[in-house]
Amino acid sequence: MALTPNRDDKFSFGLWTIGWVGQDQFGGPSRAPLDVVEAVEKLSELGAYGLTFHDNDLFPIDASDAERTSQIDRLKKVLADTGVVVPMITTNLFSHPVFKDGGFTSNDRAVRRYSIRKVLRNIDLAADLGAKTFVMWGGREGSEYDSAKDVQAALERYRETVNLLCDYVTDKGYDLRFAIEPKPNEPRGDILLPTLGHALAFIETLAHPELVGINPETGHEQMAGLNFTHGIAQALYQGKLFHIDLNGQRSIKFDQDLVFGHGDLQNAFSVVDLLENGGLNGGPSYDGPRHFDYKPSRTEDYEGVWESARANMRMYLLLKERAAAFRADPEVQ
Repeated sequence: MALTPNRDDKFSFGLWTIGWVGQDQFGGPSRAPLDVVEAVEKLSELGAYGLTFHDNDLFPIDASDAERTSQIDRLKKVLADTGVVVPMITTNLFSHPVFKDGGFTSNDRAVRRYSIRKVLRNIDLAADLGAKTFVMWGGREGSEYDSAKDVQAALERYRETVNLLCDYVTDKGYDLRFAIEPKPNEPRGDILLPTLGHALAFIETLAHPELVGINPETGHEQMAGLNFTHGIAQALYQGKLFHIDLNGQRSIKFDQDLVFGHGDLQNAFSVVDLLENGGLNGGPSYDGPRHFDYKPSRTEDYEGVWESARANMRMYLLLKERAAAFRADPEVQ
């Protein structure tokens, strides 16, 4: 099996991953910002097929219409030139201070309305770029103190908003589905819909559950002490694995966003085996993007960023090769 990635492998990267400048809560940037055109060109050279992004990875939150259009046009041109696609986009409802108490579930009604408008505009952008999945990570939807938020009211606001977004997509005739990305904590002390199981249960309360699935992330499930393979197996079993974020995590601690497989290697193997081959008794496999949501180490320089991107893809292909040998073993069969 070839270990050189190509478009058929469906490897995609977030602009916020390769473009991470190394800034964290304890220190400033250690690398220069990465322009989107350069990012797409380099990913294309490496054999990746897709780029994903938050709206404000591409243009600032206070961008004028002209600035926004200019950046979108630059992206469209480099996509056309390289053949790279945008399979998924999402909206940043967590960085700006206005979202300090969340977006969809903020206690401030004006913030909730602004969040909806921001997302609707980016749904239009997703459809324009041909994306098939719109991810929703509620990083600020939660609290640090139990008395700070009525969780039942917050979940109802969450449900009403997702129902509205589904109605919008249906009315527009967009070929687009939503994927909820669970995470137990960070940046909030406790985040609503903290695990894959919570999100699956929430989806069943929606008016259009067929339009909403899961975008589970390796590190997020493992932060909660859960088995990532078991989680995605259930999502596949229920037909809800709409997208996936792959990275590395070393047990229950802060979200490390390591290179895929650079944490729990055995679990990474079983994840790849499941995605590629389905259940041992013929359960469904996964045909969507293999999306890497990681951060190049803060100590890496510019070249190190691209070496780490290569490392994600090579690790996946190595594990895919070993999974094929595993399935071919007569004792496994």
